This record gives sequence, C-alpha cells and structure tokens, in this order.
Amino acid sequence: MNERARRGGGTAWAGAGWCAGVLVLLLCIPLAASGRLPDRLATHWGTGGEPDGSMPLWAAVFFPVLVWLVLVLAVVLLARRPNSGARGWAAISLASGGVFLVGGQASIVRANLDRSDWHAADSVTPWVIAAITVAVTAGALAWLATRGPATGQRQATGPGMSIPPDQQLAWFSRTSNRWLHATSAVTGFAALAITAVGAGGLIPLHAALIAPFAFTSLVVLGCSSVQVRVSEQGVKVSFGPLGWPARSWAVQDIESARVEHRTPAQVGGWGYRLSGLGTTVMLRGGECLVIRARGKDFAVSVDDAERGAGLLNALSAERAGGHRS
Repeated sequence: MNERARRGGGTAWAGAGWCAGVLVLLLCIPLAASGRLPDRLATHWGTGGEPDGSMPLWAAVFFPVLVWLVLVLAVVLLARRPNSGARGWAAISLASGGVFLVGGQASIVRANLDRSDWHAADSVTPWVIAAITVAVTAGALAWLATRGPATGQRQATGPGMSIPPDQQLAWFSRTSNRWLHATSAVTGFAALAITAVGAGGLIPLHAALIAPFAFTSLVVLGCSSVQVRVSEQGVKVSFGPLGWPARSWAVQDIESARVEHRTPAQVGGWGYRLSGLGTTVMLRGGECLVIRARGKDFAVSVDDAERGAGLLNALSAERAGGHRS
C-alpha cells in the first residue's frame, strides 16, 4: 500500500470519527443540562443582545443535529468527486462547521442555564464570536493539513538523470503516520469537548484542564507528517501541516544521496531519532532518503526516495562541475 492509499484510508477514518464526535456533543450537551433548562430555550437574539425567539428543548437539540447531518451528507458527496481540491474543501467544511455548531450549541445552553423562562436568557454575543474565531482557525488548520504539493514545476522522472539546461526539475514527497494523526485528533477533540461543556456551564471552564490536551494535540500533529522537497536550491525537510519546523541544505553542501531500508528498531523508535546511523525521521518503516551533508547522515522515511536521491545527485554533480550558476 502506497502513501496515498494509506493517507486516504486514515483520512476517511479520521473524518468519520470527527463527524460522530460532533454529533455526540450536539446531542449530549443540551440533554445533560436538561434538568437546569426552561421548557423553551432562547435560540435567537436581537441586535441589542436580548432574546427574541425560542424553541422547545427537543427542537433546540435536534435542529443543529439536522444541520450537521445535512452538512456531512453534502461533504460526503463532494468528497467523492475526483478533484483533489474538493477533498480540501470537504475537510475545511467539516472542521469549521463542526466547531461552530458545537460552540453555538454550548452558547445557547449556557445562556439558558438555570433560567425559569427563556426571556431571561443571557446574551450569547461573546461566545458566538469566540466560536466563529475558533471555527475559522480549525478550517485553516484543516486546509493546511490537506493541501498537496505545488505542481508548477516538472517532476523528476528518475535517478541519475541528465537535466536539460533550460529545465527546472523538482521532486516532492510526503509521509504521514495515521496513528499519530489519530492521537492528535483524539486529544484535540478532548480539548474541544471540555471547552464546549465548560462553555455550556456544565463544568467550570479552567485553562489548566484544557491546555494539556490542546498542547498535546498540536505537538503530535506537528510530528505526524513530514514533507521533503528537492530543487535547485537544495533539500528542505519540513514537519507537520504548517511546514514548521524545517531543516534545509544547499546543493553545494550535499555530498551524496542514497536510498536505504530502515526500521524503527534500527534507529531506536518512531519520530526524530539519533542513533549510530545518524539522524532519522522515522514515521514508517521501509524506504528512506538518506542525505550525506557536512560529513553527517540525515534520513527521512518517504516514498519514491530513489527519484529524490537521483535528482539530488544530479543537481549536486552539476553544481560541482559549474554547469549551473
């Protein structure tokens, strides 16, 4: 199974888990607080922050659930299209839509909590603004996590190739670890759930309870994927959906490039490892691109490493021979 197939399967499972988790929160937050809510809930507020519309509890529970199910169905139909851009929009819609609906549901519950009548509900303006902000951030992270490599340059066609003087070749490869992605998703969802329940007034909203899950989610997400780019400028290895942190080497610093088969047991485990083989970024066992630069080896587990090594060796040889400026 190649990287694209592995990534597609992992993305499908992550998406299904996200959809189910959001559905559970939309149902459970108001139902858990039902004993502290009035018979009708304020669900709409005027420009002055005063409630001017209401729904019975059952409708307030199931209306956002219905909106979420319709959104998920639309996204599933969109994602079935062969256009890779459609999948990116699907991820953005699910991430931002889910966060906004959960935030909105929590805001409504909090505003109506311990009120005898919906007319006495608090304003939801600050909570809705916060939900919109977090939803936009979640959508941006989803876009960064699903974007593909740039396609403006020709791709290398094999190792040891001869590069025409009027052509610019580039090679790009990406590897991700679905278990690390799952860990990031679970801890991130835990942070979202605690925040939503706290915003709904069901538990005290303490940063000390949310921060460990949010921090773990971000750190693990940053370590769950790696991208490698070889071009005339050299080699750049970047981590996570943001492409940061990153390591880079200029072409003139590259002594050689090769392909090796490495396993986690050989390098001491998963992640960023230091061993007798040098530095290895190990996200999956198998083919690795090994760069020899400044007397040290740096290896990264990516697919199609032979092409990357071939292009890098060709560029290094041309630079050493003075064929390119």
